[in-house]
Amino acid sequence: MKNIILMTLIVIMSISIFAVPFYSDVRPGYGVTEEKWLSDYFSGLKDTWGDTKVYVLKGKEPGASALLLGGTHGNEISGIMAAMMYVERANVQKGTLYVIVRANNSNATYHEKLVAGTPDWVEFETQSGKRVVSYGSRRTNPMHQGNDPEKYRYPGTELEFEGAEARNLNRVHPGNPEGTLTEKISYGIFELIRKEKIDMVLDMHEAGTKSRLAYTLVCNPKNIDMGAMVMLDLEQHDLGFKLEQSSKEFRGLSHKEIGDQTEAIAFLSETPNPGQDYGDYDGWSRQGLADVINDAQYPLSHRVAVQVETFRLLCDYLPMFYEKEIIIQNIPSYDEISDNLFGFYN
Repeated sequence: MKNIILMTLIVIMSISIFAVPFYSDVRPGYGVTEEKWLSDYFSGLKDTWGDTKVYVLKGKEPGASALLLGGTHGNEISGIMAAMMYVERANVQKGTLYVIVRANNSNATYHEKLVAGTPDWVEFETQSGKRVVSYGSRRTNPMHQGNDPEKYRYPGTELEFEGAEARNLNRVHPGNPEGTLTEKISYGIFELIRKEKIDMVLDMHEAGTKSRLAYTLVCNPKNIDMGAMVMLDLEQHDLGFKLEQSSKEFRGLSHKEIGDQTEAIAFLSETPNPGQDYGDYDGWSRQGLADVINDAQYPLSHRVAVQVETFRLLCDYLPMFYEKEIIIQNIPSYDEISDNLFGFYN
């Protein structure tokens, strides 16, 4: 028995020391002009589970720079799939698009069954064969960061959360180069924003189907007017979309900290995922088990279409408000994605 325990500890230590970043099944299209790593912007992430791919799509003409983030929370799958679609389909004519499919790569490596029926993987068929996408977790893998504190207090404030939130990327922004793995991931993202002079960021999320955040675009105060125009256009799809402004008191969130501490304008989008219905129906969805792919009211195809359309509209309105332009082509329409989601991946 002692030998088994010893061997287990050796394996765990080996995983921690000799980290290899998780590789998602992302198949870059012709529009990708360069593939980088987040550690290229902050070397403290190199050889850690927090390092992640950064896909660069540079147009022939200079213009605005935008950053699209999926996978801040690994179980909020619509943002991951939307980011993948931009990597695999988009062709940038003007400006530069940076895409991180999994902003927190560590959370793709384990699965928490917080709602009954949520999968470990999303599997689908394409013309090139079977694809598999990890349905990860909300937080950094605890094996990669160590024990949680009893309480997580946001630095320099009295704002406290449960200790596990120290592993929530969307609670620790703008990060810390000397901090935890999650804080280092955040710091790397902020370094990318600063070094590449990013003009606009969209961080894609999902919320419970009954959450007030479902169908919400959250904006930093400096870009709330632009967000209002995007929300009105989204309403053409009868979504009941809402607009929300970053709270002055609630710190650590991407839309607030990116907007406050960099030159970029920052947005966060939320689509309704049955797999996020924590606590509702005693952990069971309206259908008995959460179906995060084929739910009758909130299928994955619909949610990805909303995320893709949100970013498209943000790009359309950018020159109207900030006199900077990014032109992205070859992305299917809202209706096309809703009707045939998996037909638009390589």
